Amino acid sequence: MVEREGRVEGRTAVVTGGCSGIGLASARRLADEGAHVVVGDLDTERGPEVAAELGGLFVRTDVTSPADVDALFGAARETYGSVDIAFNNAGISPPDDDSILVTGLDAWRRVQEVNLTSVYLCCKAALGHMTEQGRGSIINTASFVAVMGAATSQISYSASKGGVLSMSRELGVEFARHGIRVNALCPGPVNTPLLQELFASDPERAARRLVHVPMGRFAEPEEIANAVLWLASDESSFVTASTFLVDGGISGAYVTPL
Repeated sequence: MVEREGRVEGRTAVVTGGCSGIGLASARRLADEGAHVVVGDLDTERGPEVAAELGGLFVRTDVTSPADVDALFGAARETYGSVDIAFNNAGISPPDDDSILVTGLDAWRRVQEVNLTSVYLCCKAALGHMTEQGRGSIINTASFVAVMGAATSQISYSASKGGVLSMSRELGVEFARHGIRVNALCPGPVNTPLLQELFASDPERAARRLVHVPMGRFAEPEEIANAVLWLASDESSFVTASTFLVDGGISGAYVTPL
């Protein structure tokens, strides 16, 4: 029997926020399919354990720091010889980001820095390597809230994800003829520590989200990781500048099933 290679065999994948949730599930999925995975995260306790599990590399990274981000992608290139996949996934959703009427400027700026500016920095660093190579796939975590409005507002989070979506689309168009694809992954609500924290702190608000999902449940991180793998692989070779929704139908729903 001929052994099949993994779908990203031998490629180097940089994953930010790779110590938990969607990032961890995606790092595992990419490693399972043959990638050299480089995890960028602030969690210096969990990070080395994750890297050891994946047979990859951990680099402590503050994604809002240009120097840290450059060092992350530089380490990937130096260690494995290329930067083929960038999954720019790190993000926050703090409780002080709420309605515009109560969200302060400091909270607004912090979310924008972590959720949007970090993606700008990571794309810039990744593109520096990918344009030299003439190939690459960049996947930026946006959200279904980038295409919908929510009455249970997290104003800075929603605005940041809209920015990620718009930036990804523009980069996908600009760099298409360089052999580089850039897509915005837009998950629906996902069963991650962030969402579990919301359930614990405000069950009513969380329940208002669940009722609108046609499938009647939240996504599991592994389901989003499967989409990341597809966008990273050659199976999606004609997909760029896309709004890639993996949301259980929430963005298409007018009335949900009984």
